[in-house]
Amino acid sequence: MAKTVKDPGLGKSSNRYAKRFINPDGSFNIKHLNRPSSLSESYDYLINISWSKFFLWVLFGYVLINSIFAIVYIILGISDIVEPTGNVFKDFLNAFFFSAQTITTVGYGAMAPKGLLFGLISSFEALIGLLSFSFITGLLYGRFSKPRSNIQFSSSIVLRKHNQVDSIMFRLMSRSAHVMIRPKIEATLALSQEDQNGKYINNFFNLKLERNTITYLPTTWTVVHPINDASPLKEFDRDALKKLNGEVVLLVSYYDESFAQEVHQVHSYVLKNLKIDEAFTRAFYYDEDGTTVLDYNKLDKTHTISSDKS
Repeated sequence: MAKTVKDPGLGKSSNRYAKRFINPDGSFNIKHLNRPSSLSESYDYLINISWSKFFLWVLFGYVLINSIFAIVYIILGISDIVEPTGNVFKDFLNAFFFSAQTITTVGYGAMAPKGLLFGLISSFEALIGLLSFSFITGLLYGRFSKPRSNIQFSSSIVLRKHNQVDSIMFRLMSRSAHVMIRPKIEATLALSQEDQNGKYINNFFNLKLERNTITYLPTTWTVVHPINDASPLKEFDRDALKKLNGEVVLLVSYYDESFAQEVHQVHSYVLKNLKIDEAFTRAFYYDEDGTTVLDYNKLDKTHTISSDKS
């Protein structure tokens, strides 16, 4: 077997039932216990969650603040804002709408605070509104400006003959229409194996790729690892490969023109998901005008080939 390399940071200790290091979405498969929290984490959380969750949090905060101030106005006496209706729910809605007009500094004029106390409270609420909207504006800018890689990996990893040698292949492309500049990839094989003492440890190997960098990536890139004499998988036959508790951990970097800097993305494939004697279907073709057409729906498509096909 090829020589092992130093732990890339994933940890040497393992377990018979150890799961993959990296989830399909690119996040690390780690549970955090007793981790100290800080206020700055809320910003990081709101920057990285999905847009739907983000706007739900904004809506929740908006309703919560207005409801709190509406309750305060009712307790102090809504008659200093608008004529009471005698119905608690309707009075709450009036107080809520007055709070919404105050916190957004809209002020339609139908309701206005009377007296010094209500003037102070509504002024304080307006200040909270200015700070809140400034905070949300900063979050929106942060979500748009934060560098994010736009790499899409194939869900499949295949094993087939390539130049008469068994090779492991996977494919990637850019999610956006921007061309990836000088993409490069590092591949590390993590094998969880039992030692002589019956303990499981992780052994790490560098996987030599047919090409680990290209100049441009306007379409797709099929990454190939030939299982030759230099491969740590050389001693395993095809059936044994799928039984290994192994994970191919990837780090892809490229220059993104949108952010004018280099971005990175991690991904992984587990050997148990190998598709044997299948090949990727071509994802791009030329139309009648000779223009290259890239079909994003074909990134994951594979087809069966003959086992002796090179």
